[in-house]
Amino acid sequence: MRTYQELFRTPEFTPLFLTASGQSAAQTVAGLALGSQVYANTGSPLLTALAMFGPALAQVVGAATLLSATDRLPPRAALAGLPLLFALGTAVQALPALPGWAVVAVLLVQGVIASLGGGVRYGLLNELLPSAGYLLGRSMLNISAGVVQIGAFALGGLLVDTLSPRGTLLIGAALHLTASAVARFGLTRRAARADGRPSAGESWRTNARLWSAGPRRRVYLALWVPNGLIVGCESLYLPYAPRQAGLLFACGALGMLAGDTLAGRFVPPRWRERLDVPLCLLLAAPFLIFAFHPALPLAVAAVALATLGYASGLLLQERLLALTPPELAGPALGLHSSDMLALQGAGAALAGTLAELCSPGTAMALLAAASLAVTLVLAPGLRGPIPVMPGIIDEPSASFPDERNDGCPRPGAGQGQPSEFSRGST
Repeated sequence: MRTYQELFRTPEFTPLFLTASGQSAAQTVAGLALGSQVYANTGSPLLTALAMFGPALAQVVGAATLLSATDRLPPRAALAGLPLLFALGTAVQALPALPGWAVVAVLLVQGVIASLGGGVRYGLLNELLPSAGYLLGRSMLNISAGVVQIGAFALGGLLVDTLSPRGTLLIGAALHLTASAVARFGLTRRAARADGRPSAGESWRTNARLWSAGPRRRVYLALWVPNGLIVGCESLYLPYAPRQAGLLFACGALGMLAGDTLAGRFVPPRWRERLDVPLCLLLAAPFLIFAFHPALPLAVAAVALATLGYASGLLLQERLLALTPPELAGPALGLHSSDMLALQGAGAALAGTLAELCSPGTAMALLAAASLAVTLVLAPGLRGPIPVMPGIIDEPSASFPDERNDGCPRPGAGQGQPSEFSRGST
């Protein structure tokens, strides 16, 4: 599978694509509205960054307690139900007399339940597409997110100016409802991928297994930390240029769109394993210019160039799947998604704190330098070809036998799932 036309001919890919796009639009519009409202009321870079990216911090709680549910919930029910909860939370945030503590509480709850979304969505994508199509499908979803964000940031900025932040939040809630309807009526009902009830203990055991192998740990860190620090830079666009923040966000989404298109559609397999580290470096380096507080045109160019580097996430995800047993593909992607967002929230909190102490531009440059340093430290462990044999680095132990205590096979064990190691590399 090498073309986007083939993707959209795959049954159920289109409704999954539309559901993800609708949620991306809703989150973008609502996040910009809430951030604008908080900055107008407080003038605080820290509180503004937390309003826009703080819910991601709560994803680490969801990853620790809810991750086992990603394979134990029916995909259609989960993908239709989560947007309903987000619509309710977004509508509550639009209430005119809502106290600050209630806004924070809603944000945290949204962050916890959002930790389920990535694992369910990308686990279903993994089911819908053949082995060689996952990278292309993931690229298409990222491209959609980029296009939607460009439009949603522009629309959100216009709505905030012409209506109000609260009115824009209600439009975000309506977009969540639309995404829920598409999932409910567009996806086929199917059973959960694993048996048993979700539990925090099972989530901990699964996370421990995923974290047990050194090569996988390095890939996770490369996916989470450099990315999270640069999202911290982006969380300061409103304090850096309050009236042009929407333009900076839109140019960043355009750069991400271009990078994902090139990586997913045009980069040949033999080059993918060589480009992940250079793209991580590209993601951070242009933000160093913000130490000199550049004029808006130069700032826009730096943002567009840097965000091409977000394509590193696609290539690192391919490596992650190659290093993960097939039966753990869904939880592995869920852990990546939730903890990546948690690190983005932490990056936003760190960025806001630094901006309170110095200036937004200086804080952005410091975070970019830290991202470069982390990438250079991790780079030696990311060299070399992607493995071609399933389970080669999974470290079995008595804690993770192929059978559960009740004698039944562990979900996925010995059931002949296709190997994740050939994905995108054959």
